[in-house]
Amino acid sequence: MTGSDLPPSLIEKVAVHERVAVLALLALVAALGLAATLWTGDALMMGMMGMPLFEGPLAAAILLLVMWWSMMMAMMLPSAAPVILLYASMRRSHLSKGHSQPPLVSFVLGYAVVWTGFSVAAVALQLAVQNVVPLSGMMAVTSKVLGGGLLLLAGVYQLTPLKHACLRNCQVPLMFLARRWRNDAVGVFRMGAAHGLQCLGCCWVLMGL
Repeated sequence: MTGSDLPPSLIEKVAVHERVAVLALLALVAALGLAATLWTGDALMMGMMGMPLFEGPLAAAILLLVMWWSMMMAMMLPSAAPVILLYASMRRSHLSKGHSQPPLVSFVLGYAVVWTGFSVAAVALQLAVQNVVPLSGMMAVTSKVLGGGLLLLAGVYQLTPLKHACLRNCQVPLMFLARRWRNDAVGVFRMGAAHGLQCLGCCWVLMGL
């Protein structure tokens, strides 16, 4: 029996179960990411207090990367739920008509790779400026002038055409997918990465702050 031969009631049940499964997995990712972020924050503080297991530049860099990456996954994957569920629905429609379409994980991996790259860049920047920029024990900027300047720059970015263009693509995922739809695994991965870049264009200043 092909996808197009399935009765509508069964197709509806599959759709509901798929939606519940995807949302449950995203909730699990958010919970695990939050737990990992809190744990790495505590571990970094232990390293600052001289505990051997978490001491040293390499350990600090690894913990920072885990903290940034888990924080990004916890925040951004659930926020991408609308486009992830929409891709799943459109894929199911293609399969029901007898067409092949890569699995949902290809799209999600493309999205996650973008925020993984951002996490690596954030850690590299943080390590590069830590001896120049005044930071507190919790890695917050202590200079009021620098902090205020960064906040003003972030506010200005919110008014730029680039920010609004990225925001439109994030707010209307149907148009985004319709324009970029692909039927191969690499193409779907690139679709996910392209949507991740749009989200990054919306949020990178906020994450930087």
